[in-house]
Amino acid sequence: LRGSKSFTAALPGETERNGHGLGYKSVSVGHLEAPPLSPSRLSLGRASSTATSTAAPDQGRPRDYLVLAIFSCFCPVWPINIVALVFSIMSRNSGQQGDTDGARRLGRMARLLSIVSIVLGTIIIVLYISLSVRGNPAS
Repeated sequence: LRGSKSFTAALPGETERNGHGLGYKSVSVGHLEAPPLSPSRLSLGRASSTATSTAAPDQGRPRDYLVLAIFSCFCPVWPINIVALVFSIMSRNSGQQGDTDGARRLGRMARLLSIVSIVLGTIIIVLYISLSVRGNPAS
């Protein structure tokens, strides 16, 4: 004998009366509805903050400042400008995944680090040039 994959379960909605006053519907195992997963079980990764966004969806993608971060890599402040580049790439990835708040936050951090890198790099270059000119006076 083969076992059947269908069974009788009490389900709300379309039910048949079986003579005892209880509603039952015969369904197969493949047609059962799975309960929705809780938000904490949907993803183990970084939680998206799009549900809490107060910004209008028509504002477009947030800026990632990738060009500014690449430009800052030419300054002689290597740890800061590399971190700015990483934040810029993370901002672009968050924007592509739909996390506009995270992309905006990471983009602002990339912009700040890029500007700090450019300013410090300019100061270092100016100091180097002024000290090298002062150290070798033209006779």
